Amino acid sequence: MTHPLLADPEVSELPVRECGESLVDLRDLGILCMNPDDVAGMRVRSTLGARLSEAQRALPSGIRFGVAQGHRSPESQNAIIADYTATLRRLHPEKGEAEIARLSSRFVAPIAVAPHVAGAAVDLTLVDDKGDRLWMGTEIDATPEQSDGACYFDAPGLDPDARRHRTIMADALGAQGLVNYPTEWWHWSYGDRYWAYATSAPYALYGPWPAAEAAA
Repeated sequence: MTHPLLADPEVSELPVRECGESLVDLRDLGILCMNPDDVAGMRVRSTLGARLSEAQRALPSGIRFGVAQGHRSPESQNAIIADYTATLRRLHPEKGEAEIARLSSRFVAPIAVAPHVAGAAVDLTLVDDKGDRLWMGTEIDATPEQSDGACYFDAPGLDPDARRHRTIMADALGAQGLVNYPTEWWHWSYGDRYWAYATSAPYALYGPWPAAEAAA
């Protein structure tokens, strides 16, 4: 099955009805921070945080979530876009800017629709009781080029441990209404445009967080 990308109109043109919901710190909900230098990145919308907490309770004994990043500033998002776009231009000099932008959205969302900027997404993995990461097939943030496509959630040829761990993650998060961005096994969201597309919701619940904060 071919899934649309965040840059595709069936996703990017979905409306947003910002609900003004605040951010919560996932550490206060007992979720492990994998990047202590990014304190702001442990914040997400409160409903997403509650659903992540419930999903963690459903994980098998001895397994918990480790979150690499939740909310991301527009400046950080733009920096990732610029870096990856430059890489794609080097790899695909024959492609026009429109196709480069679409390819880029496999790995980093356009700023206008970015789930992380809305506080509506988390990049996460599974860890054991000691906080050591379980094997998921690639590292978090491995690009399609770096991983030869193994970053896709349903990538063929995964070893049994990686497939089993991805299934454990998907079962827990999916039961709480989160959706995966299929090009990144680690990226799960709630209330953003991709969630609206995947669940056939008429609109997204969350837009960019600074704008929502200003309106609240």
